[in-house]
Amino acid sequence: MLKPIGQILLVLLSLSYPLLWYYGREQGIFFWLAAAMCGLWLIRAALQKTRAQKTVSLLLAAFFAAVILLRQPDSMYWYPVAVSLLMLAVFGASLFAEQTLIERLARLQHPDLPPEGVRYTRLVTRIWCGFFIFNAAAAALLAWSGKHEWWAIYTGIVSYILMGVLFAGEWVYRKAVLKI
Repeated sequence: MLKPIGQILLVLLSLSYPLLWYYGREQGIFFWLAAAMCGLWLIRAALQKTRAQKTVSLLLAAFFAAVILLRQPDSMYWYPVAVSLLMLAVFGASLFAEQTLIERLARLQHPDLPPEGVRYTRLVTRIWCGFFIFNAAAAALLAWSGKHEWWAIYTGIVSYILMGVLFAGEWVYRKAVLKI
């Protein structure tokens, strides 16, 4: 029961994080938000099955622990950057593995993925890597420049829309054009 509740809380808190931080930063939310995120990432780490998933979760928990210990509220703006860079590392590392992350997901539906499907999943993995580079750069530029309202809008709304467009566009392309 703890696993689904913890995962739901982490997803909801992560999705709302930029807006919570932006609108709550002047109201003393720093410690509570950082502590909640740290705790939820620790719970997630404890519940993960793979070493890579545990590592990502522990790194994000460590990020928030460091932010709290060093008492650096402005570091909270760098969480979306850290998430994008960690996702880039996960997707990018899979390009050097026998199967990319996207191929492993595709094989859940199509265990006998043909060679052209393998090439396609490798291309999609590269596209997601490009997105994570762009996303990290945009969030970092906005955090670094001090344009916190734009940061909140980009990291709390625009980046999710871009992810949705990329995900949906790939799905439509795969179904309509590739017919797989």
